[in-house]
Amino acid sequence: MSSHSNHPYHLVDYSPWPLTGALGAFTTVSGLVSWFHQYSNNLLLLGNLIILMTMFQWWRDITREGTFQGHHTLIVTIGLRWGMILFIVSEVFFFISFFWAFFHSSLAPSIELGAIWPPTGIIPFNPLQIPLLNTAILLTSGVTVTWAHHSIMKNNYTQGVQGLFFTVILGFYFTLLQGYEYFEATFTMADSVYGSTFYMATGFHGLHVIIGSTFLLICLIRQINCHFSSNHHFGFEAAAWYWHFVDVVWLFLYISIYWWGS
Repeated sequence: MSSHSNHPYHLVDYSPWPLTGALGAFTTVSGLVSWFHQYSNNLLLLGNLIILMTMFQWWRDITREGTFQGHHTLIVTIGLRWGMILFIVSEVFFFISFFWAFFHSSLAPSIELGAIWPPTGIIPFNPLQIPLLNTAILLTSGVTVTWAHHSIMKNNYTQGVQGLFFTVILGFYFTLLQGYEYFEATFTMADSVYGSTFYMATGFHGLHVIIGSTFLLICLIRQINCHFSSNHHFGFEAAAWYWHFVDVVWLFLYISIYWWGS
């Protein structure tokens, strides 16, 4: 495809990465089934490796297109913004389904659960311990990512790097604490609907934190390499929107599942 065009739109070149990404996802899911039933994680590790290689090469191509080749014009950026907004809206409804399941089960506990919530035998987490600390961590990370955003808008390179660095550290710290919380839990996903709704909601939120932390880590690397300017930083802006969404979802999780649900 010619690199010259008389229009502001970006007609992407043929790319193998959607195909390899789909292959990696299929291999990962098949590996999970193999791990659950045959206790072998070889296929799972292969799937994860394919996904990581696809991520690296696909993101490299997009960075090249937007930063060095000038394909991300104003009109293209507007389309990317709407795409990110619609993606976050879809994620909102994804989590609404988990909250729906939680409140459906907790507001009117069935006889099988002893008609009480939490069910008999379940010892919930103390909301004033690790969950409260994780809440403070995510709220602080929301401040640091906003700090980084304002710094980039003012072309302040040093503070942009610092704000992103602290945000990434806080994101991975949150993940470590949640992993420790799961390790110390007295109940599992198999312990009635309480365990199912708890681990589905908090587990998928934890996955989104890992994705958002990776997103921001890539933005940190790009900021170190001077890819962002005051009028060209949508990659970071999308990551910041996603991170604020993760923060808000956690507040609802903390209030409903950890505090009210306990």
